[in-house]
Amino acid sequence: MPPTSPVPGSTRSADVVNEEIRTLVRSVGGWLYGASRQRYEVLVEEWTVAVAAERCEVVEAA
Repeated sequence: MPPTSPVPGSTRSADVVNEEIRTLVRSVGGWLYGASRQRYEVLVEEWTVAVAAERCEVVEAA
Protein backbone atom coordinates (compact mmCIF):
# COMPACT_ATOMS: atom_id res chain seq x y z
CA MET A 1 0.00 0.00 0.00
CA PRO A 2 1.57 3.29 -1.02
CA PRO A 3 1.91 5.85 1.74
CA THR A 4 -0.57 8.67 1.66
CA SER A 5 0.31 12.20 2.56
CA PRO A 6 -2.18 14.59 4.02
CA VAL A 7 -3.14 17.54 1.88
CA PRO A 8 -1.60 20.72 3.31
CA GLY A 9 -4.20 22.62 5.30
CA SER A 10 -6.44 19.60 5.82
CA THR A 11 -6.50 17.17 8.69
CA ARG A 12 -7.55 13.56 8.38
CA SER A 13 -9.54 12.16 11.27
CA ALA A 14 -7.75 10.28 14.02
CA ASP A 15 -9.73 7.17 13.06
CA VAL A 16 -8.51 7.30 9.46
CA VAL A 17 -4.90 7.78 10.50
CA ASN A 18 -5.20 5.07 13.14
CA GLU A 19 -6.44 2.62 10.51
CA GLU A 20 -3.46 3.47 8.29
CA ILE A 21 -1.12 2.84 11.24
CA ARG A 22 -2.77 -0.53 11.87
CA THR A 23 -2.53 -1.46 8.19
CA LEU A 24 1.14 -0.51 8.09
CA VAL A 25 1.99 -2.54 11.19
CA ARG A 26 0.07 -5.58 9.88
CA SER A 27 1.75 -5.32 6.48
CA VAL A 28 5.22 -5.61 8.01
CA GLY A 29 4.30 -8.27 10.54
CA GLY A 30 4.77 -5.88 13.45
CA TRP A 31 8.45 -5.20 12.69
CA LEU A 32 9.14 -1.54 11.94
CA TYR A 33 12.52 -0.90 10.34
CA GLY A 34 13.83 1.65 7.86
CA ALA A 35 11.17 3.22 5.68
CA SER A 36 8.30 1.53 7.51
CA ARG A 37 9.57 2.92 10.83
CA GLN A 38 9.86 6.41 9.35
CA ARG A 39 6.33 6.19 7.92
CA TYR A 40 5.03 4.96 11.29
CA GLU A 41 6.58 7.93 13.09
CA VAL A 42 5.04 10.38 10.61
CA LEU A 43 1.65 8.73 11.04
CA VAL A 44 1.87 8.82 14.84
CA GLU A 45 2.62 12.55 14.68
CA GLU A 46 -0.33 13.07 12.33
CA TRP A 47 -2.57 10.98 14.62
CA THR A 48 -1.52 13.06 17.64
CA VAL A 49 -2.43 16.28 15.83
CA ALA A 50 -5.76 14.82 14.70
CA VAL A 51 -6.67 13.70 18.23
CA ALA A 52 -5.83 17.14 19.62
CA ALA A 53 -7.91 18.83 16.91
CA GLU A 54 -10.86 16.54 17.57
CA ARG A 55 -10.67 17.20 21.30
CA CYS A 56 -10.70 20.95 20.68
CA GLU A 57 -13.79 20.58 18.50
CA VAL A 58 -15.56 18.65 21.26
CA VAL A 59 -14.64 21.25 23.91
CA GLU A 60 -15.75 24.12 21.65
CA ALA A 61 -19.05 22.40 20.92
CA ALA A 62 -19.78 21.92 24.61
